[in-house]
Order: sequence, then C-alpha cells, then structure tokens
Amino acid sequence: MTTPSFPLPFAATRLDGQVALVTGGSAGLGRRFARTLAASGANVVVAGRRAERLDAVAAEISDAGGSCVPVLLDLVDADQIVTAVDRAEAAFGTVTILVNNAGIPDAQRAHKMSLELIDSVIDTNLRGPYILACEVARRLIAAGTPGRIVNISSMGAFHYAGDGAALYSITKAAVNRMTEALAVEWVRYGINVNGIAPGAFSSEMMDGMIERIGDFTEHLPRKRLGDPAQLDSTLLYLVAPSSEFVTGTIVKVDDGQGTR
Repeated sequence: MTTPSFPLPFAATRLDGQVALVTGGSAGLGRRFARTLAASGANVVVAGRRAERLDAVAAEISDAGGSCVPVLLDLVDADQIVTAVDRAEAAFGTVTILVNNAGIPDAQRAHKMSLELIDSVIDTNLRGPYILACEVARRLIAAGTPGRIVNISSMGAFHYAGDGAALYSITKAAVNRMTEALAVEWVRYGINVNGIAPGAFSSEMMDGMIERIGDFTEHLPRKRLGDPAQLDSTLLYLVAPSSEFVTGTIVKVDDGQGTR
C-alpha cells in the first residue's frame, strides 16, 4: 500500500472551490460561521428566515471579497429545504459543506408547553436538520463527491440546560446521536459527519436567555461567555482537508462550563 505524503504540519484550512450552506445564518453563531467559511475561500449560501438580515450578511461577505448568496429557509417546511438546496446548487454547484446551525429554545417548563411549541422545537432543532443533511448527502452521493456535515449541538445535550430547557436538551442530545449514526452510514461515500457542542456563547439566543433568567456569568468557571470567534478553529478543522480521518465526533467547546 502506498503511503500518502502529507505536509508538516498537515493543518490546511483553505476551502477554495467548496460550497458551504449555513442555516440560521442571519445572526449569532451562524453569521460568524458564514463569514469564517467565506474568508477561508468557500462559496457560501447563508440561509434563514429573516430576509433583511440575510441580505446584510451576504453584503458583508461580498464587501470583504467573498462570495455569498442569501436563501430564505424555514426548517419546519420540508419543501423549503429542498428548494434551498436547489438554489444553492444553482448559485455555486453541489453543496460540499453543510453547517446545520439553526435552532430555537423552548423557554418553558415541559408540562406547560403547547403542542404547537413542541412541534416547532422538534421540527427546527431535529427534523429539519435531519432532512437537510439527507438532502445534501443524497446529492453528494449521486455526484460521487465527498463532503462535510457539521451539526451544531449544545452542551445542553449532556446536562439539563436550565429552567425551561428540557425539550431543547432532548433535541440536542438527539442531534448528537444523529451525527454519530449518519457518520457510520455515509462514511463509505466520503461524507464526514461531525458536531460541535458549544457552551454559553454570546448570541441572540443567549441574550434572550439572560433577559429571562438574569446574568448567570458569575456562576461560570471563568465568569465569561464565549465569543463566536472562539469557534472558528473548531469549525474550520471539521470542514477542512486536515480532518479527513475524523467522523462521528462531537467536539465540546465550553470553557469548562460543563464541569460544574
């Protein structure tokens, strides 16, 4: 068997020629992910429910010299998921990187949640990302092209995330298992499926949580929230050539918060 030749160190993060679809890309972590992937050379499709914010992200990336198109997408609508991938392909070609970032909290005690809210959380956090991952993988397999899928989980998948977060925790735990199972199913096709489990990071969702329950940062080990920029290296590692041997892994990025 011929031993491949790798540079020293083998740590390339350039994504030139790749097509990345980022959901929940209008704000917070998703916005940062889209900008980071574009800065690394990928053609980016930023997807979400808020047209004006998507347009702003796309303009920001274009002004910085990157390539980005906005696509409206509500993950609760399976037809919109297929249409979003169609539009991504029309703009740049086959999607080779998917960042399943979109998600919503439940923000209510489990026994007080309406059926409508239950369905919305499950559809947005789990059903939609699963359908989207399958749609992207189906097209990669048909094209005979390798790809990378990164599912954004949460440290809430590993422990109760606080009052009114039971279903959120449940869906994120399911995202972890989805990541592991799909990695096994698609490894033969050259599709790597991994996840990132962030702790408490500054974001629009986190702002809403702090507004509801108060500032809790004093109770964190280092008394701080993470900055979305501190996820750049993990994201780039999981989508770049240097992690080609890594699949089915959930990377915890939580500043020791999960050790409480």
